[in-house]
Amino acid sequence: MAQDRPKPPDTNALELLDSERRFRLLVEAVIDYAIYMLDPTGIVVNWNTGAERIKGYTADEIVGKSFETFYTPEDRATGRPARALETALREGRFSAEGWRVRKDGSYFWASVVIDPIRGEDGTLIGFAKVTRDITERREAEATLQRVQLQLAESQKMDALGQLTGGVAHDFNNLLMVVSGHIQTLKRIAAPDPRAARAAQAIEHAAERGAALTSQLLTFARRARVNPQAINLRERIDAIREVLTSGLGRNMRFVIDIASDVWPVTVDIGEFEIGLVNLAVNARDAMPEGGTLTITARNVLLEDGELVPAGEYVAITIEDTGVGIPEDVITKVFEPFFTTKPVGKGTGLGLSQVYGFVHQAGGTIKIASKLGEGTALTMFLPHVTSGATIPEHDAVSEHTARSGTVLLVEDNPDVASASTGLLEQLGYAVRWVPNAEAALREIEGNDFDLVFSDIVMPGGIDGLGLARVIRERYPGLPVLLATGYSDAAQNARADFPILRKPYRVDELSRALAGLTQG
Repeated sequence: MAQDRPKPPDTNALELLDSERRFRLLVEAVIDYAIYMLDPTGIVVNWNTGAERIKGYTADEIVGKSFETFYTPEDRATGRPARALETALREGRFSAEGWRVRKDGSYFWASVVIDPIRGEDGTLIGFAKVTRDITERREAEATLQRVQLQLAESQKMDALGQLTGGVAHDFNNLLMVVSGHIQTLKRIAAPDPRAARAAQAIEHAAERGAALTSQLLTFARRARVNPQAINLRERIDAIREVLTSGLGRNMRFVIDIASDVWPVTVDIGEFEIGLVNLAVNARDAMPEGGTLTITARNVLLEDGELVPAGEYVAITIEDTGVGIPEDVITKVFEPFFTTKPVGKGTGLGLSQVYGFVHQAGGTIKIASKLGEGTALTMFLPHVTSGATIPEHDAVSEHTARSGTVLLVEDNPDVASASTGLLEQLGYAVRWVPNAEAALREIEGNDFDLVFSDIVMPGGIDGLGLARVIRERYPGLPVLLATGYSDAAQNARADFPILRKPYRVDELSRALAGLTQG
């Protein structure tokens, strides 16, 4: 009987075993992805090196346990793991992103894919699961989105600033007409008490309009400012009483200024108005009482904050009030936006703060949660120089004068109002509508001074006219006026500037300083 011969090895089986061995080695060697198998009930049946690196468990610690271990308690309570397997079975694949938990309890943001694995007869063998840690990518995307949002908000504010600046310029000219003529009418109406009261009411309304446009110009960053290097502790202490009295009895007021806080350069008036506006907003947000805290700390800002990287002072005004809804918080700096009842606010308080902070070279941020209060932080750049930019000092008022003024104003209604005020002060007035006409008048006549608007359409503007006069007629004084002008920022060191709408006493002081200087 012949002996049984050994069967030759099955080549296909050997190749399959070799292929499976190489595949296992490949999977186990992957360190950037957690790749492992689940049985049909979600029990982990194998584990690769990447899974151990990402999730912190060794194979001995996790094989045989449910993959629900990696989910947050909230996800487990709502049945999210089971729904993931059901989706994979129903649709052939499950993919999602979400928070997962490592062995040490820390969270990471995961990209997850689950595929069902079936045998040749279609029987479910288990699931293949691939998890990737994309926390850094998610944080980078969130940072980019935040910067893009900040940029979009900044661009929107700049566009609003240009619009409001133009509106304020035109509105100031209208107010100049009202204010100028009402000051003339007040003198006429003085003997009649009833007419005098009406004139006074109109004047108060014009002054209120001027205050509103001033806030608009600050928001638009087109207001004339007088920046000075200030000591924050001293300035805040100087208005502590004002802030305290404005809060009311059921409010607690805390000031916490670091002893080493750096000086900043701001317009003192705008800074103090801004603090008062913020304190009033905080008070209104705490109808049942609460605490208002003002802190100031030195900080370093990095690139990406929409201001140059460097040293800043962070001044935070924080309240314990009702907070601001998410859909409102992005609008709070827009001019005329307010959540207060009609008649309780103009909607310009925060826009004024926004404008003055950005005009000072800084930025502003706001954080709030409903029921937990609001914190608004102004970041103002640290200045190393104590130099200030002086304003033209007001001098004593002289109402009785004589002489001839050349008035240069393109708006006839404004020219009429200004002429009335100049004549009240004792001047003779000759009016021309533009700089070219003014130069022709000066060439053939004697004038004691020139009073010109800065913004004029076409040709030479008021600043250009003033410079030509200085060059050709160095002994002829020039006073400039403007509702607003970017050029005024460059002119203020060379020529006195009067802001519209001006009162007769302001005009008188400006002219007195001009003729005496």
